[in-house]
Amino acid sequence: MGTGGAAPSSSSYSSGWSGFWSSALRSKRLVSPAEKAAAESTGRGLSRRLGVFDLILLGIGASIGAGIFVVTGTVARDAGPGVTISFILAGASCVVNALCYAELASRFPAVVGGAYLYTYTAFNEITAFLVFAQLMLDYHIGAASIARSLASYVVSILELFPVLKDNIPDWIGHGHNIGEVMSINVLAPILLILLTVILCWGVEESSVVNALMTVTKIVIVIIVILVGAFEVDVSNWSPFAPNGMKGIFTGATVVFFSYVGFDAVANSAEESKRPQRDLPIGIIVSLLACIALYIGVCLVITGMVPYMLLGEDAPLAEAFTSKGLKFVSVLISVGAVAGLTTTLLVGLYVQSRLYLGLGRDGLLPSIFARVNSKRHTPIHSQVWVGCVASVLAGLLNVTMLSHILSVGTLTGYSVVSACVVVLRWKDKTNSQLSTSAKREGVICLVAIAACGFATGLLFRFDASPIFMILAILVAVGASAALLIRQAYSDAPGFSCPGVPLLPCICIFFNIFLFAQLHYEAWVRFVVLSVAMVGVYAIYGQYHADPNAADTIMYHRAPENEDP
Repeated sequence: MGTGGAAPSSSSYSSGWSGFWSSALRSKRLVSPAEKAAAESTGRGLSRRLGVFDLILLGIGASIGAGIFVVTGTVARDAGPGVTISFILAGASCVVNALCYAELASRFPAVVGGAYLYTYTAFNEITAFLVFAQLMLDYHIGAASIARSLASYVVSILELFPVLKDNIPDWIGHGHNIGEVMSINVLAPILLILLTVILCWGVEESSVVNALMTVTKIVIVIIVILVGAFEVDVSNWSPFAPNGMKGIFTGATVVFFSYVGFDAVANSAEESKRPQRDLPIGIIVSLLACIALYIGVCLVITGMVPYMLLGEDAPLAEAFTSKGLKFVSVLISVGAVAGLTTTLLVGLYVQSRLYLGLGRDGLLPSIFARVNSKRHTPIHSQVWVGCVASVLAGLLNVTMLSHILSVGTLTGYSVVSACVVVLRWKDKTNSQLSTSAKREGVICLVAIAACGFATGLLFRFDASPIFMILAILVAVGASAALLIRQAYSDAPGFSCPGVPLLPCICIFFNIFLFAQLHYEAWVRFVVLSVAMVGVYAIYGQYHADPNAADTIMYHRAPENEDP
């Protein structure tokens, strides 16, 4: 009897396990432009109202926040005037990442989803869900942190008026700490609610607000650069790299995150007027503009004041104040408010579009998939995102969580680079890629990532260069195997150059940076991944539909769009 009872139990366990993997390994298919055009004719999607200029401002708005007035100086304290090279190196790395994003944005110009969508198509359902989870935690904590910083800057500007100076309680904008975890901030949730209302009102209206604030921010940064240029003393640029190349490389790992944001353009695919043409332009141009602005600020701040005398909290403002240019300090505060507002606005926008994508695919409840027929915005997703950020910003000391950020960004960028390689395999028209060939290719990609992490750890703990060289050689060998043993076709639309070598460099460097994060960030990565596998096992695998009608993709934009 005991044996007879155990057999069904064992069979049921085996069936459940095989069912889980059958669901987890599902992926989306690529279909024709005609199918997508037919789906769009229903009018249930988002409204295409963003032109190429809107997309460029969207990318700049997401990338340039108050950090341009702070990070440039704080990193310069360690890297010296060589911080300029740090920004150039980090910018070059982001350009390579952006090329990968641009190819996939051109390949999937139809729908929202960004890194999640690309992963779902190139790899499988469970990997896409994990990428979404890691990115979303970054976005939620980041939005709350930015909202609190914005509230603090707004109060600082109000305190410029004598009647308000020292009369505004901390709990209104600066935050009133209650213990180590709780911190009351009333203004931050109010600002989040205002931005959520703007985003719910319509993408055209929110893009106008983003454009005005971004242009204001750019003008202020340019004024800061031009005014500061007349105060530069070139002798302050010597020594250029006081801590050598290691200081410059360490600085590059820090400032890399100052460029994060260009991926927001990829998530606006369904609202772009000419997505296949405009998305790559928006991604690349916005990133290049950010690089130019950061370099200008770096040269000015290190030329105005010796790097060792730069302040920690507001180095740029203090530099101008020391030169008797207090009006520029006020401008910097206004620029910081504009910068934080656009960063927060775009961040909330991206989050809602990611929730929309998962709601359509069934990985989240269908309420997230609803698009308002009048406003053509995903109001339910947008309100949810605003509520989560408001609770975090209003009640918690989110700065304590800042050291576990950037995990989602680096893993997302790495997976996107891998997607470029994998989808080039899938695009062969005459022959189907064999399972063994794909498995070999995926193993090579994983080996490159592992080598990047190993090299990063060895660099972090000052290990012998011999071990780092060995890890790099293994990565080079895996890249060579991908180049020689796999066949690649040209991508439709914009094509990332140097496939597979350029995406492999992206993966290696991104995971190298991942190894530089605090160890708690690694713990967060593992714990969140395990938790999300559980959520997927309980809900996602039973409700997901990778072939949902609303998520059909196409390679080229509809033929009937205006030139």
